Amino acid sequence: MLKTWNKYKAPYLFILPFFILFLVFQLLPIVWTFYISLTNWKGIGTPEFAGLGNYKKLLIDNMFWAALGNTVVYWITGLVFILVLSVFIASLLSSRLLKGKAVFRTITFLPNICAAIAMGLIFRMLFDENAGLFNEFLASLGLGKVPWLTSTRYSKIPVIMLNVWRNTPWFTMIVLSGILGISKDYYEAATVDGANTWKQFFYITLPSLSNILFFCSITLTVDSWKLFNESYILPGPGTSNTSLFQYMYESGFNIFNMGYASAIGVILILILAVLSVIQMVVRKRQEE
Repeated sequence: MLKTWNKYKAPYLFILPFFILFLVFQLLPIVWTFYISLTNWKGIGTPEFAGLGNYKKLLIDNMFWAALGNTVVYWITGLVFILVLSVFIASLLSSRLLKGKAVFRTITFLPNICAAIAMGLIFRMLFDENAGLFNEFLASLGLGKVPWLTSTRYSKIPVIMLNVWRNTPWFTMIVLSGILGISKDYYEAATVDGANTWKQFFYITLPSLSNILFFCSITLTVDSWKLFNESYILPGPGTSNTSLFQYMYESGFNIFNMGYASAIGVILILILAVLSVIQMVVRKRQEE
């Protein structure tokens, strides 16, 4: 053991800071969260042990299930729209026919660096029922005004659009880096064989991006289940567009029920762990 330590001492010392930070800022908070989820704690005083009481409350909490359903919608729509748009826009930005690529790439990335609060306020004005731009456009077409933020039927749409608009640029840049890394020899050989643009896209570009898209899907899954800013800034009636992360925040810092909020946090951790394992298993089977 001592000989092994002396042999690999330098590599161990280099990776030691990561494990220290992981222990302090990741593992210990997770263990503490699980402990608090088993108590009735208001944030001050001594936690009172409650066993599985908070988890039993979750099973009959309609607000929790509504927030869970909303988050599933945000997750699925985020995966579909963001990935499809990212691949589409990245393909356009890498096209040989596009002039001024640097300018268009800069413009494409701008939404990602804008403050979430500022963009949320702008989207709130855009979706205003009485003076919003979207309703003015619908009125110009002779259609009626839509209560985007005051109707349980439509309240998720502004949140979904803001989420897609803010996150697509980041994943577009990731996909673009993958496209630029594909050897041009493949496309030249395909052109010689008579393959058109669509065939080159489906048989060369997409298969070559499989690892990149898998990484994006994992990252998007985590981001979607942590969605907070969009639903918090664009609130709908009741819990019509409340995310699970937002409900956890409100339970902990509005109601000061830290034990219940911690139970929601534990559920979030378990959901993300299960989804990540499923995605990795599916990916492994595809590679086989």
